[in-house]
Amino acid sequence: MIHNFIVIEGNIGAGKTTLSTLLAKRFNAKLVLEQFANNPFLPEFYKNPEKVAFPLELSFLADRYNQLKTDLLNFDLFNDLSIADYFIYKSLIFSRNNLKEDELILYHRIFDIIAASLPKPDLLIYLYRNTEQLQQNILNRGRSYELQIQAEYLDQIQNSYLSFLKGLPNQKTVILDVQNVDFVANTSKQDQIFNIVQQDYPKGLNYITL
Repeated sequence: MIHNFIVIEGNIGAGKTTLSTLLAKRFNAKLVLEQFANNPFLPEFYKNPEKVAFPLELSFLADRYNQLKTDLLNFDLFNDLSIADYFIYKSLIFSRNNLKEDELILYHRIFDIIAASLPKPDLLIYLYRNTEQLQQNILNRGRSYELQIQAEYLDQIQNSYLSFLKGLPNQKTVILDVQNVDFVANTSKQDQIFNIVQQDYPKGLNYITL
C-alpha cells in the first residue's frame, strides 16, 4: 500500500462507514469512524435546524478534532495505514449549508485554528450516489431522525461537496461513482475498489465509475 492515510467521504447515506470498514478489514488498517450517535443536538436539528445548527456544528467540530487528534497524531502515519470515514473539512461543508452568516464567520475562525494541526489524507475518496439512492439507503438503515431529511437538503450537501473538492488542487482525490452498485453483496466490486485505493493518482480530481 502506497498510502498511509485514506479518507472515505460522501453524502449522507453514501456508504462511507460501510466501505471504510471493509477497507480496514482488507488491509488490516486502523479504522477511524465518526462518533455521532450520542450527539444530543442531531435529532433536534432535523426538526428545528435554525435553533440548534450552531451548537450542533460546534459540537461536531470538537468531537471530530478530539477523535482525529487522539487516533491519528498518536499513530505512526508514516509506517501504518489509517482509514477514516470522514474528512475534517466536512465540518466546513455542512456549516456553510446550516449556519447563518455571522455564525459562519465565527465558525471559520475556530475551524482554521483546529484544522491546521491535523494531518491531511494521502488519498481522499468521495462516494457518489444520486439523491434517490441516498434516500433509499437512509430509509434502509432506519435512523428515525434521518427519515426527516429532505431531497433538497441532500442535493445542497452534494453540490457543496463537489464544489469543495474542485477547490483542492493539491489533494489527491477520487470521485468514485457507485450508483447502482452494492459493494457489500458484490465481491467483484469490492475487489475493484480494493485495487483502486492501492493506486497512485495525480493531484486534483480523478473520476472513476464502477
